[in-house]
Parts: sequence; C-alpha cells; structure tokens
Amino acid sequence: MAGASLLTLLDDISVILDDVSVMTKVAAKKTAGVLGDDLALNAEQVTGVKANRELPVVWAVAKGSFINKLILVPAAILISAIYPPLITFLLMCGGLFLVYEGAEKVIHRFWPHAIPDDEEQNARRQANADETVDLVAFEKEKIKGAVRTDFILSAEIIVIALGATATATLLQRSLVLSILAIGITVGIYGLVAGIVKIDDVGLHMMEKDGKFTQKVGKVLFAAAPKLMKFLSIAGTLAMFLVGGGILVHGINFLHHEVEDIAHLTGIFESFTTALLNGVIGFIIGAAIVALLTVINKIRNKDAPSTH
Repeated sequence: MAGASLLTLLDDISVILDDVSVMTKVAAKKTAGVLGDDLALNAEQVTGVKANRELPVVWAVAKGSFINKLILVPAAILISAIYPPLITFLLMCGGLFLVYEGAEKVIHRFWPHAIPDDEEQNARRQANADETVDLVAFEKEKIKGAVRTDFILSAEIIVIALGATATATLLQRSLVLSILAIGITVGIYGLVAGIVKIDDVGLHMMEKDGKFTQKVGKVLFAAAPKLMKFLSIAGTLAMFLVGGGILVHGINFLHHEVEDIAHLTGIFESFTTALLNGVIGFIIGAAIVALLTVINKIRNKDAPSTH
C-alpha cells in the first residue's frame, strides 16, 4: 500500500510538473513582446555610463528587479484569488503606460520641441563630462529610476503570465510565476550585461595579435552602437504592439473591429492584427502625451513665479 501511495504521489507530481512546464512556455510566449521591451529599456539605462561602471549598475538594477518580483508574484497570486477582475484593470493600466512611454519616445525623437527635453539624459551626459561629480552617488538615483521602471514592466509581465494561467490551480500558478520571474530576471540582466560589454570585448580583441582576431574585434566594436540602437527601436515597437494589444483586447468594440478587418486579409491576418494593435497603441499613447503636456503647461502657467 505504501509503495502504491508513493507511486501515485510521484505520478501526481509528474503531471503537475508537466502542466507547469506547458503553462510556463505559453506564459513566456505571451510575455515575449514585453520581454523585448524590458531588455531594450534596461540596456538603454547604462547608455552613457562610463565603461568601468556599466556592470555595477546592471548588477544593482538586477538586484532591485529580484526584489520587485519577490513583491509582485505573491501580490498577483493574492489579487487573483481575492478579486480576479482587478487583474484586468491592472493589465489595462499597464497597457496605457506602455503606449504612453512609447509615444513619448517617438514624439521626442521626431518632434523634440513638442514635449520638454529629457532632463535625465542631459543630466547623465553632464555628470559623465564633469570629473568633480560623484558618479557613484549620481548612479544611485539613476538605479532607483531604473528599478521603478522595472517594477512597472515586471508587473505587466506577471499580470500577462497570470492571465495565461487563469485555469490553473493555486500551486501550478505559483510555480509558473516563480519560474518565469527567476528565469526572466536572470536572462534579461545576463543579456544586458553581455550587450553593454560588446564594445569592450571588441576593443580588447583589436589590441590582440592576429588579423582574424582584430577583424572580429572591429566588427564587434562597430556593431555595439548599432545593436543598442536596434534594441531601442525594437523596444519602442514592442511598447505599441504589446500595449496596444492589451488595450484592444480589453475594449470589446475595438477588439471586434480589429478581428473583422484582419480576417479580410487572409494569410496576413496575424500581421494585420499586430499592425492595427500597434497603430491603435500609438494613437492612444500620443493622445495621453498630448493631454499630459497640456496639463503640465496649464500647471506651470498657474504656478506662482519665484522671481
């Protein structure tokens, strides 16, 4: 009897692990867009940081990301158990944030005078150029901002993953979210650490003997800034595709309209759906940017002068 009970227990564990494995793959696939955005955003955080400070900054943000997920995973599971509709609301808030941030980047890039300058990047450039500035203290503030951004993106990833495990048991859901949270953090920040050091590796290889090694070094050194630019563009596109997809899916009439239009394109249905999600995401994001810009201008106008 004891042997049979043990075999039954092992069989149950095996079934649970198989289910968890399948759900983790599904959840990872659904969060792929946000993961691309997360990777691009975090790689961008160390742009302009001095070479000897890149890895310490990445490691500091990674530790903050682990703490974020240590808070978010139990909170998400608790919310889904107590009041599941709140998950949808949080998803929509996350979608609005993504399209807003994406639109802000695009507008700042092509219409720089439409919104205020990015004071954060300007401050970073000035700090790097000024030898009297305590970069460690300055970076602490930068790290805090990066960790805050990571918190929002991590929340979005956890919520999307939670939606993919809606029919799972509490144990399965907990395992999927925990595995995904750990895997994402290690993977994202491992890649970021590798990406930011590509130029250093290339430079090191260029100083070595051997023409082939030097050529590879030159390729890596030249590719580093291009890769960072590509990641930045890919991350911005991901914001519109993922954020727009979340918003479209959450607004019934938009969801049906997009489905109907995409269905007319036949074999290009998936591409059309993604394109429409992205366009709608940009329109909503641009509207939010415009609204907040007007509000800020009114506030600044009404604020008492200090002169």
